[in-house]
Amino acid sequence: MFRLALGNLTQNKARLLFSVGGTGLALTLVLFFGAVFAGASSRLTVYIDNAGADVWVSQEGVRTMHMSSSALPASVADEVESVPGVEQVVPILYAEDMVEAAGKQYITYVFGVPEGAPMGSPWRIVEGSAALAPGEVIIDRAIATQAGVGVGDGLMVLGQEMRITGLTAGTSSLASSVAFVRMEDFERVRGEGSVISFVLVKVEPGESAAAVSSRIAGSVGGVTVQTRDDFRSQERRLVKDMSADLINIMNIAGYLTGLAVVALTVYTATIARRREYGLLKAIGVRNSRLYQVVLVQALLSVAMGFVTGLAITLLLTAVIPRFNELIVLSLGVAPVLRVAGVSVVLAGVAALLPARQIAGLEPVAIIRRR
Repeated sequence: MFRLALGNLTQNKARLLFSVGGTGLALTLVLFFGAVFAGASSRLTVYIDNAGADVWVSQEGVRTMHMSSSALPASVADEVESVPGVEQVVPILYAEDMVEAAGKQYITYVFGVPEGAPMGSPWRIVEGSAALAPGEVIIDRAIATQAGVGVGDGLMVLGQEMRITGLTAGTSSLASSVAFVRMEDFERVRGEGSVISFVLVKVEPGESAAAVSSRIAGSVGGVTVQTRDDFRSQERRLVKDMSADLINIMNIAGYLTGLAVVALTVYTATIARRREYGLLKAIGVRNSRLYQVVLVQALLSVAMGFVTGLAITLLLTAVIPRFNELIVLSLGVAPVLRVAGVSVVLAGVAALLPARQIAGLEPVAIIRRR
């Protein structure tokens, strides 16, 4: 049966190319949309993931960075440092702001970090220096490229003219980016010398982040204490809730469009082979056998189309970021398997519906319709 299905499928090369190509392009659309959303989601917590803190301390009631403002007395850092199990603490300042360069503005999360801090500083400098002097800023390379500026050029950060001393990579997305300034500059601009935003905590070797987090919460008043994993989860949940409707609409639109093309392609390809099916019936092939041949052909066609679509998507995930670092693409195993499963089901339904009609006709009638 498999050989029969494969032989019938490859008999007309042009038809096979149309079927596989149409399916492949449609599934590329579905996989590409998923990769874009997954890539954007992966950058939501890029600072939390790479700051190096095991525990985050913020103002009481503040559990996220997005759409939140945390203000703590600077003395909280000393209180946290005295808690058993705490190895290091780093106070930082944070604000959502706009970076302005060459007349363009970019949404940026600005972090004020103490000089030589073991946590919270830039983790991947690709050009320039990681050391910040007064009046200097480190921004993402993708933003610098978009704005047409580089190391040594000036731009507006926190409403002040600052000079770019270094460029990072992997800290931007289509929606925002991350910038670093000296904590002293941040304090001077905002006039917040006795206030900090967050305290980053490194726990001692052998200590549990959850246990130290509980101790800090019990020892220091007026704060919210979260492990890195808890803080990351809260941040992702907030951003997804904010953009859930838009993302769902675009996801559904992409899925429906792509999978509808898959179903239509399989349906059309099945109808186009009705003469071959008529010949099978004429030589005595039973309807049950005919259904099996049709189903196997549809699955083979979709499998080849899926491999084609996956290959194109993987190529795009490797090539596109090289030309535009703001576009982050991430293709996970789970989404790929989900698309494959849905495609198989649709292919089966789309193939068996016309096959059922063909099976009810006389072989001569099928052949004459050619």
